[in-house]
Amino acid sequence: MQSSGTSKEFIKGDEIEWEVVGEGIKRKILAYNDQAMLVNVHFEKGAIGVLHEHYHTQVTYISSGKFDVTISGMTETLKEGDSFYIPPHAIHGVLCLESGTLTDVFSPMREDFLKL
Repeated sequence: MQSSGTSKEFIKGDEIEWEVVGEGIKRKILAYNDQAMLVNVHFEKGAIGVLHEHYHTQVTYISSGKFDVTISGMTETLKEGDSFYIPPHAIHGVLCLESGTLTDVFSPMREDFLKL
């Protein structure tokens, strides 16, 4: 189980269990400190990352799959190899068109993601 603070220097993804966070959505918290956090989020086809906002800056790389990504009322279809930027407090969400994984970077870290 992870706690607040700082992650280990070397992280082996297959040693981290997926955490179910919604219907067809699971995540692995990888590396983090107070300033940044790296997270993999896997979506099954049809899964919805509901529209939401937070004060963190977010940059996301599409590791696999295909998604309709909505940021501040604009929607684009993005696929493996694409990325997107979400400024603080921008309303955003995704619809998974083809099963895949998003790799998110947050600054500062998402303390709400950690189990204390």
